[in-house]
Amino acid sequence: MKADMPLNRILRGECVEVMKTLPDASVNCIFADPPYNLQLRGELRRPDESVVDGVDDDWDKFTGYEAYDEFTRAWLGEARRLLHKDGTIWVIGSYHNIFRLGAIMQDLGFWILNDIIWRKSNPMPNFRGRRFTNAHETLIWAARGPESKYRFNYQAMKALNEDLQMRSDWYLPLCTGNERLKNEHGLKLHPTQKPESLLHRTLLASTVEDDVVLDPFCGTGTTPAVAKKLGRRYLAIERHPDYIKAAEARLERVEALPADQLEITPAKREMPRIPFGSFVENGSLPAGTVVYDRQRRLKARVSPDGTLVSGQHRGSIHKLGALLTNAASCNGWTFWYFERDGQFLPIDTLRQETHLLRRSA
Repeated sequence: MKADMPLNRILRGECVEVMKTLPDASVNCIFADPPYNLQLRGELRRPDESVVDGVDDDWDKFTGYEAYDEFTRAWLGEARRLLHKDGTIWVIGSYHNIFRLGAIMQDLGFWILNDIIWRKSNPMPNFRGRRFTNAHETLIWAARGPESKYRFNYQAMKALNEDLQMRSDWYLPLCTGNERLKNEHGLKLHPTQKPESLLHRTLLASTVEDDVVLDPFCGTGTTPAVAKKLGRRYLAIERHPDYIKAAEARLERVEALPADQLEITPAKREMPRIPFGSFVENGSLPAGTVVYDRQRRLKARVSPDGTLVSGQHRGSIHKLGALLTNAASCNGWTFWYFERDGQFLPIDTLRQETHLLRRSA
């Protein structure tokens, strides 16, 4: 018998065994930072002979590739069972394991959407000087299957990137400073603690408020901490009691954003289908208002019927924009701007405001 979903908790245990107790299709998104299977041989030392505090924990040790692959198939198989039919999964790894993870994901039926390069702004140097500095990790973002109608908050990612389409290479720093959790000796508590900025981006890209996010390798709790902050529900699994204690204390300190502050830039398909003329009718952009392109090189006047007039030319917000720029098409909502209370705003602002009002009604 599988139990009800124990939300907003960290469960202690081996990830596969705990996942088996959870109900089918109960999760919207999974972020997984599994063991890397580094298989380091001997101590790693800096040029001054000091020892590098790397990953040598028991949870990262396997007898070989066969054992690692068996473990990977087991937890990814459970992950796919737990995902909603339209859910997605993020898996992060290094060159040691990411290629094995990707192949097994495809074997199990996951549909890979992107591989993301997390380029570290402050990577650890290659102390031995026998290879290139290992300055990135790879994230695989995949849907449960090719038929999944997965969520991608494209407009939010674009807004996060200064209104430019978000690329698949992300330049973010390692987890350092006050964000890095320490033990009683002042040493880093977990060797591979991920920065909150990385989880902020992944969850903002692929989830919405109240979605259920699962982290089967919770560590010190970065995923649940960011999920809580963003108004997502979470469930995390971890076997190490010290990590659980630190993660739970961390979660106690996290303040969730109020519900009225969780709104993100909606995708175009989620915007209300409102004719431009309705804003002329209700006085939001009355007839006679002058609108401009972003550079103020072109201008047009709003007509009572919702068309725009510029010199001898008349047309819809889309057709007139295309005509004046000699373009095949034009998105009039983002092309034309108007002045309001000293601000220069795209007329799409009116549509977004209507969307927010409908959401809050």
